[in-house]
Amino acid sequence: MNSSRARVTQTMLSGWGRVPVIAGREIRSENLEQITREVSLTRGLGRAYGDAALPSVSNTVVAGTRLADRILSFDAESGLLHAEAGLSLAQVYDVLLPRGYFTPVTPGTRFVTLGGMVAADVHGKNHHREGCFGEHVASITLRVADGRIVTCSPTEDSDLFRATIGGMGLTGHILSVAVRLARVPSPWILQETEPVADIAAFVEALRASSRTWPMTAGWIDCVARGRSLGRGILFRGRWAEPHEAPPSFPSLQSLFDVPFTAPPGLLRPATVRAFNAIYYWKQSRAAGRRTVHPQSFFYPLDIVGNWNRLYGPHGFIQYQCVLPYGAGVSRFLELVASRANASFLCVIKDCGPEGIGMLSFPRPGISIALDIPFTSDTQVQVDEMNELVIGEGGRIYLAKDALTRPEHYRAMDSRVDGFLDVRRSWDPAGRIRSALSVRLFGW
Repeated sequence: MNSSRARVTQTMLSGWGRVPVIAGREIRSENLEQITREVSLTRGLGRAYGDAALPSVSNTVVAGTRLADRILSFDAESGLLHAEAGLSLAQVYDVLLPRGYFTPVTPGTRFVTLGGMVAADVHGKNHHREGCFGEHVASITLRVADGRIVTCSPTEDSDLFRATIGGMGLTGHILSVAVRLARVPSPWILQETEPVADIAAFVEALRASSRTWPMTAGWIDCVARGRSLGRGILFRGRWAEPHEAPPSFPSLQSLFDVPFTAPPGLLRPATVRAFNAIYYWKQSRAAGRRTVHPQSFFYPLDIVGNWNRLYGPHGFIQYQCVLPYGAGVSRFLELVASRANASFLCVIKDCGPEGIGMLSFPRPGISIALDIPFTSDTQVQVDEMNELVIGEGGRIYLAKDALTRPEHYRAMDSRVDGFLDVRRSWDPAGRIRSALSVRLFGW
């Protein structure tokens, strides 16, 4: 860690939601192998919402991967990309999408690294078709707790491979990833939108759309109640064929940047209610089929730089759960709508089979993701939502979590002990740890 090429940042580290904030040092270097020798955690672009990429109080130094972003090889015939862990999805977009290749699975932001995509086992609008990112990973190279550099795959150290996919960086420092990219006919998206009146109709429309469309998701008005509970806009999409797409390449951009942290209370219930009403009306009038920029389809929030500042100095949490099909989805939305702490954003998706990762998030059912301003009442709100999720047989997404209690997480995921057994076999001294792992698992 004494390399002249290493850059050290002494700062208050946080996730994208800025809850919690932890004093720590992040060391960045193009030589990821060197700077991971003595640290307890690796961190990418810091876009996990909670404390998954934050250090524990026992070791506040983390290795940042963003400078280790080289493409090591790419096979155009098979689509196999081998790259350092710090390569971002935005860079994959810029370099390989013009050549007709892209990741088979993309989350809702381009500001994520390959290492982060593995650690969180990200999923997207096409989970019902393509599963999670881990389904497409061929191998992972990581530095494990005893200092060795190990390459694991579905056939080589498969226990480590499955624990690393969705394991939130707790099995070792991910150094590089080999992943199979998908061939796409054009870089544009053919999108179809449809207004939906309530949650029962929304779930039905999602399931029907998933049978014929490869990508589906929706926006829900979380403050609507009564007969309008769960009203929203359903988005369906697929990669456009060449004759359906503009001839130009759709470059990514941020149209504007939030220059400062907003004052407290900007996103209060009255503001959210007004925004939601306008958005629902506008999107309903624009319903139909058209070819759209992939950024508006995949990464709408990336259009606004530093949008997390809109939540004010206290930040926000994102809460994401998946619930089995049934009345539990309505009960969850009723609970959310009953709270004074309104959610500015609510995304609903249809999930397919469980992933190969030992702690991968999705399972068959309906996923709901909320952005909630952080207040003194937020812990109580999370507890209430977790208790409902447990009762319905669902689970939460660790990449979004900041406040779940250990007893709640264990009650909703029976896979925890199996994951911890593998983690302990590779790291008996508990050297690799994070704020999340200490909070939920004690080490």
